[in-house]
Amino acid sequence: MKIVSLLPSATELVCGLGLQDQLVGLSHECDYPPSVAGLPIVTSSRIPEGLPSGEIDKLVTDQLKNDEALYDLIMEPLVALEPDLIVTQALCDVCAVSGNDVARAIGSLPGNPKVVNLEPICLEDVLDTVDLLAQAADCVEQGKAYRAELQNRINLVSARSKAITNRPRVALLDWLEPLFDGGHWSPEIIDLAGGTPCFGAKQEPSQRRSWDQLIEAKPDYIFIALCGFNVERSMQDVEQFLASENFIRLQKLCSTKVFLVDGNAYFSRPGPRLVDALEIMANGLHPDIHPLPEGFPAAIKIIV
Repeated sequence: MKIVSLLPSATELVCGLGLQDQLVGLSHECDYPPSVAGLPIVTSSRIPEGLPSGEIDKLVTDQLKNDEALYDLIMEPLVALEPDLIVTQALCDVCAVSGNDVARAIGSLPGNPKVVNLEPICLEDVLDTVDLLAQAADCVEQGKAYRAELQNRINLVSARSKAITNRPRVALLDWLEPLFDGGHWSPEIIDLAGGTPCFGAKQEPSQRRSWDQLIEAKPDYIFIALCGFNVERSMQDVEQFLASENFIRLQKLCSTKVFLVDGNAYFSRPGPRLVDALEIMANGLHPDIHPLPEGFPAAIKIIV
């Protein structure tokens, strides 16, 4: 079976199921595992590289308001690959090629490929996508084993957290200019890791927040996990965030501790590495209770 993945979390899931040898095409953002490098790219972004975060937010807002696409399918390589299975999503037009664009493209492809839409909004949904893709790729037994492995890791964190009586208030921010909280799975991850979410309802989208709201929430911890940005790129925004008068006001009020994590790799992608994100946050909040798995990057302490 020839598989094309149109989003990074799907690529990670395909490889987690042991199907990397069947993967023939990727989105332009698929970068994990590193061994997928060099496969044909079948999507592109309309967002110019190097823009400040505020300009990215304005561009995305304007294009979505005008119902304009943020990403394009590159049809020539996609047609040439003759995929049997295309894995995509219809949850968020900010994250990947829209489901409608994929549906329109199917008629141009040979062989009537099967399309699987992944739309997880919580950890249970992520586990369900393992089953969904395993069925589509005809590897059900591999899917059962992989799901059980991920579930076991979640259960271990959850069990350790049950003994925690002092649960700090945690704000996860996935954008800083303007401020956005982490939605969907983020409040659940905070809760499982042994914290109390300051913002957000489980399974609800990320929301824009004002500085007044952040200050009124009095977080003990802020986890900065910027959507689409690695640690190096995130630091550009973090420096401005920490130097702002509003943050200084927050620090005077409640001495908030600040951690930086790789949002692009772990917290923004609704795939297997959300379990990694859970383990990284749990260790950051309660290092004496939650050990950091070997080889995992610890949350970076910016202000302790």
